[in-house]
Amino acid sequence: MSITIRQLHPLFAGEVSGIDLRRPMSAAEVAAVEAGMDQFAVLVFHGQDITDEQQVAFSRNFGKIEQAVGSNVTKPEDRRLSLDIADVSNLDKDNKVLARDDRQRMFNLGNRLWHSDSSFRAVPAKYSLLSGRVVVTDGGNTEFADMRAAYDALPEATKAEIEGLVCEHSLLYSRGSMGFGPFTAEELVTFKPVRQRLVRTHPVTGRKSLYLSSHIGTIVGWPMPEARDFIRELAEHATQRRFVHAHQWRQHDLVIWDNRQLMHRVRPFDETKVRDMRRTTIQGEAPTVAQQEAA
Repeated sequence: MSITIRQLHPLFAGEVSGIDLRRPMSAAEVAAVEAGMDQFAVLVFHGQDITDEQQVAFSRNFGKIEQAVGSNVTKPEDRRLSLDIADVSNLDKDNKVLARDDRQRMFNLGNRLWHSDSSFRAVPAKYSLLSGRVVVTDGGNTEFADMRAAYDALPEATKAEIEGLVCEHSLLYSRGSMGFGPFTAEELVTFKPVRQRLVRTHPVTGRKSLYLSSHIGTIVGWPMPEARDFIRELAEHATQRRFVHAHQWRQHDLVIWDNRQLMHRVRPFDETKVRDMRRTTIQGEAPTVAQQEAA
């Protein structure tokens, strides 16, 4: 059976059939998935009952895996999974649901904010691949917003204004906006802001998109209050319902999305129930802007 993709939203998002992620992929299959990503920006694979090792092997078809360090407050001795996999579950190292006041849970609540994975790294992420090992049936949807369509819908004057702008991204900003803290001295160093362009151009399609994220704290050269107000206005524009697709998880779904073209967020769910979600992240190719003057 050959790979087919059915469009799920008028603007983007596709559902893939004709592939089993437990087995090695041919070059033609890899090319078909990448072409689908270029077009749809998010792809859904149903019924993929995979192991961590199989998820890692599948992910490596698309680039180097970003190690899951420097992106959370979990101590090494409390990790549940290997460094190839980001643990975005609500479980501790003993596979028990995190307590309501657990610091790791408080930090992870930031995933409910609209964001782009690893925009807080000097070289931001390309793809994210999220596997639903145990999903919840009430809530917990992942929403995606098409930053290409959002850019296209901007007034021409706004496009001209934002073309050369550079923003500073950090987990300090996104988590700080929720009242998380205080940060440790080590975290303050690890989460030091980096710079990213506000407008990105896709290397294959040439389409421009907004590069927005809750991790943005300011625009270089702007007063911070003005910058945050401007970014808030752009984010409100970019997350209008017409630009958003909501994925309702089924057991063993795997979803891939392109962080260069989308924002996403998880919706609330009953956190007394187990939600075991495991993400591999593909590194980007290069910084979006020079970092030597980053704050």
